[in-house]
Amino acid sequence: MKVHILDDWFDTLRGLPCFARLAGHDVTVWTDHLEDEAALAARLAEAEALVLFRERTKVTRGLLERLPGLRLVSQRSVYPHVDVAACTDHGVLLCSNMHAGTPSYAAAELTFGLILAAMRQIPQQMAAAKAGRWQIGVGKTLRGRRLGLYGYGRIATAVAGYAEAFGMEVVWWASEAGRARAAADGRQLAASREAFFAASDVVSVHVRLKPETRGIVTLADLTAMQPGAVFVNTSRAGLVAPGALLAALEAGRPGMAAVDVFDTEPLTDPSDPLLAHPNLIATPHIGFVTEDEFDLQFADIFDQVNAYAEGAPINMINPEVWRG
Repeated sequence: MKVHILDDWFDTLRGLPCFARLAGHDVTVWTDHLEDEAALAARLAEAEALVLFRERTKVTRGLLERLPGLRLVSQRSVYPHVDVAACTDHGVLLCSNMHAGTPSYAAAELTFGLILAAMRQIPQQMAAAKAGRWQIGVGKTLRGRRLGLYGYGRIATAVAGYAEAFGMEVVWWASEAGRARAAADGRQLAASREAFFAASDVVSVHVRLKPETRGIVTLADLTAMQPGAVFVNTSRAGLVAPGALLAALEAGRPGMAAVDVFDTEPLTDPSDPLLAHPNLIATPHIGFVTEDEFDLQFADIFDQVNAYAEGAPINMINPEVWRG
């Protein structure tokens, strides 16, 4: 099959062990990103299978209409960036391994790294030391402090384990169903949503971005946090109401934020008001970006390509295409 891989910005995949799984295919790897739909369609004109790099490119109805030869979209995890109905209408099978029960430990590790960085002022202290200034402030010890985890899922549970190893108290908030699962598992729930934000030293959000969760963290939630607290987001920027995080930082509640996700990605404008805010610690959406995680994820994705080529597709999201 003619397989096109999108958005491998650092040309990482060809160096991973899993890439050998595509040895029987005609593979093209694109290491840049195209927003223009017409230009992207021209690039993919001969593609029979499209491999997506997480959510970096949207597969829209307009794009599919320009790709009559496309038969398969292979990816991993959730797919809010893919128009599934349009795939079905155009006879394109979407395959996505949902990896039930397997969290992204890379994302969980980065989350806790950001918590440590913010509480101990690691980026600021490093910059000061390199500039010849010795000790610019005083950080906070994690032991005995409260971590509020919003969302009761696989990554949040992994983060909770790290926090408990550091001696933090962990409290939870989530949807009604999530709180019920947490309570059944013996987890400590906050008395209320208001208490969750107001009493946590660190709040970290771990919720899937869906229409019903977009903007779920409001300006009122953020400004209820303590001036010395930290808000962490390694999930999706859209979970926070538009403009709310910047407004909250400017109001001084919470005192600091540490994020891996932005409304516009890639965000390359150093003067962006949120990115440039002195009380923001930022990483460029690298939660899942490790060699180990890539090899794990793309092994699944490439297996889906091979299964389709062999006439026995797996992890089908719109199986009616195949049955048709």
